[in-house]
Amino acid sequence: MKQMYRDNVVEVLTREFGYKNPMQVPQIEKIKLNIGLGEALDSNSAVGSAVGDLQKITGQKPTENRAKVSIANFKLREGSVIGTSVTLRGTRMWQFYDRFVNITLPRVRDFRGISRTAFDGRGNYSLGMRDQSTFPEIDYNEIDRMRGMQITFVTTARTDEEGRRLLELLGMPFARVDEPVGAL
Repeated sequence: MKQMYRDNVVEVLTREFGYKNPMQVPQIEKIKLNIGLGEALDSNSAVGSAVGDLQKITGQKPTENRAKVSIANFKLREGSVIGTSVTLRGTRMWQFYDRFVNITLPRVRDFRGISRTAFDGRGNYSLGMRDQSTFPEIDYNEIDRMRGMQITFVTTARTDEEGRRLLELLGMPFARVDEPVGAL
């Protein structure tokens, strides 16, 4: 995937956006995966399961996110684990991107493409997955509970249009403009 970026994508983006220097061409900087664990307050095994799933998916050990403040209405105490996340860079990032676009997304049921509008204004793209079972690394029979996941593709693009075009050229299957987007 990285070789495809260097050989094809850089040339096309330079031509379309008129970059004068190859260093101006946007690229994927990192991919961030996050699982929120609201049920971790009630179940001790939830954290271990989510960490294991995220580790299988990414091949990298996730960090545990802890609450910074106590909130009595949510039964939340300061220091409690409320999520887990992984930041992928370099080779692991490109490998994950390749598997995500070519293997995981086609496995989503009734998939018609991902939303074209989930950009943040600076070229970064975020999407949510309803469950972790669409990843081939996860065995459906070993899942204790379906957990949602947020995936953010952080790019060096300055605008949403540059980021969208970068991801399109890298094979991200965006929904057509005239077609409604189904939930993942």
